[in-house]
Amino acid sequence: SVILAFSHKKRLLCVSLRTDTVYFHLPPLDGQQKCVYGVSCYRQMEAKVLKVREADITRETVQKSVCVLSRLPLFGLIQAKLQLITHAYFEEKDFSQISILKELYDHMNRSLSCTALEGSQIYLGLSARDLILHFKHKVLILFKLILLEKKILFYVTPVKRLVETLMTVLSLFPGIIEHGLADSSHYQPRRSISEDFSSAEIKSADEESLSMSTTDITNISKELEGRYDVSDQPDQSKPCNTTLDTHYLQPHAGSLLDSECEWETLEPHVMDEMEGKVDITHLNTFDTDSGLPITVQPQSATGQGMLSSGLVSGLQEDQYGLPLAVFTKGYLCMPYMALQQHHLLSDISVRGFVAGATNILFRQQRHLSDAIVDVDEARIQIHDPELRKMLYLSTADLRFADYLVKHVTENKEDVFLDGTGWEGGDEWIRAQFGLYVHSLLSSALQQDHERLLADYGTAFTSAWKITHNYRVWISNKHPAMANITPGHPFQGQYSVADVKIRLSHSMQNSERGKKFGNAVMSTSRSVVQTGKAVGQSVGGALTVAKSAMSSWFSMLAQPTAPPA
Repeated sequence: SVILAFSHKKRLLCVSLRTDTVYFHLPPLDGQQKCVYGVSCYRQMEAKVLKVREADITRETVQKSVCVLSRLPLFGLIQAKLQLITHAYFEEKDFSQISILKELYDHMNRSLSCTALEGSQIYLGLSARDLILHFKHKVLILFKLILLEKKILFYVTPVKRLVETLMTVLSLFPGIIEHGLADSSHYQPRRSISEDFSSAEIKSADEESLSMSTTDITNISKELEGRYDVSDQPDQSKPCNTTLDTHYLQPHAGSLLDSECEWETLEPHVMDEMEGKVDITHLNTFDTDSGLPITVQPQSATGQGMLSSGLVSGLQEDQYGLPLAVFTKGYLCMPYMALQQHHLLSDISVRGFVAGATNILFRQQRHLSDAIVDVDEARIQIHDPELRKMLYLSTADLRFADYLVKHVTENKEDVFLDGTGWEGGDEWIRAQFGLYVHSLLSSALQQDHERLLADYGTAFTSAWKITHNYRVWISNKHPAMANITPGHPFQGQYSVADVKIRLSHSMQNSERGKKFGNAVMSTSRSVVQTGKAVGQSVGGALTVAKSAMSSWFSMLAQPTAPPA
């Protein structure tokens, strides 16, 4: 189930980042439609500190990567083990000593199995709390973007933060990471990569070991180095080994920073769904300050104990038909895209993608993506007005997002209690999104589905119904859905609290709202400063007048000398 590979770069890199971690997906080589999951830990060090300097090390700086290729998507668990081993391997200062790599290889093949997918180990390193704290209400927009199977590009450095953010968003979908990524990297590699090699057949993940011995690691690393550039780095100053077509690398005219990135506004149509009035009689229907949910807590398990192969999707599905078949039929998931994979963004066989990149060339060519997610600024850049309309959050959606944010931000400053409780914790957040998906699917099955789905956004649900994942799910029967209550979990009458949420969301997330807020803050500061100045002036004048009057009265009170 695990292959350990080793690769190196022999060029001098002018970078300040000397260590990082990369998650990546590779297409299958054995004809099976199963993704190969990769984790790479790389480090840099000066060549002069090496105890044994091999002949291929000709530069002042040497960079090497230790990679694990697995049939199991245990990214965080593999990364935790691999990072320690990589550090110890570099501390040896002798790269010919690979005994520690052999021990890691044997240990992973003994310890990692399909049973690890059933627990919380699969989410190791994927903090849903940090995602909510950083993106807040926009997490739900990202969630809907993926449901619509759009072309989404995440952008940030370093790579570790990039891949962890992307995979954390995917972890909000029930069963996606566990069983929904098997076909997420099924694409045709470029012809520039040699396809006439032969490889030993890789067995499935439920088998205990590979059909190879640990003594073959060196041969494996040489063979894999010719197939995949697993040590490709996020630094933009380094040269690229593979020759790329310049057609794909020409930056698109204009910059993302030249246009309005945020798209929620305070225009009158924003309040259309309020129907121009607020029902004061239902003021207590949904009180955001009470901290109480308006629905019961969802179950933490989604029935994944009973898995069966989907007739249409081919994925391992539970009794509710989850995970949804999002990453199938040419919809790719690439946690990290190297520059050599840039051609995939314009490949006609790729209908969409969720990809991460650190190279500015990916971000500049905005015509290749529907949405660009700037992780550093928690900004989602969308330029299609129709797509903006689809992603407009309804009142029920805003209640749901506000409910998550409030529970996550409570006691966040307590370092001893942070993330230890159920409410507001990682598993709780994933359970809430699980309830959201279950309720959405259950609503789609009802006779009055149009009324029920209106709380999710009419434009969104209309677009979702023509996606591949919806058509695959609706084509099968799922009797267990009868136990799910249809309707949005946060449906209900409008209230004054909803107006406050809507205004707060628009002020915080729209460009106009931010400008208005900044103007108000600057005006307030000016008023305060002016008030202080006026107060000081008036106060000084009063003090001078008071002293003058005091001296005048004192002169009047002085006794006059008697006449001689």
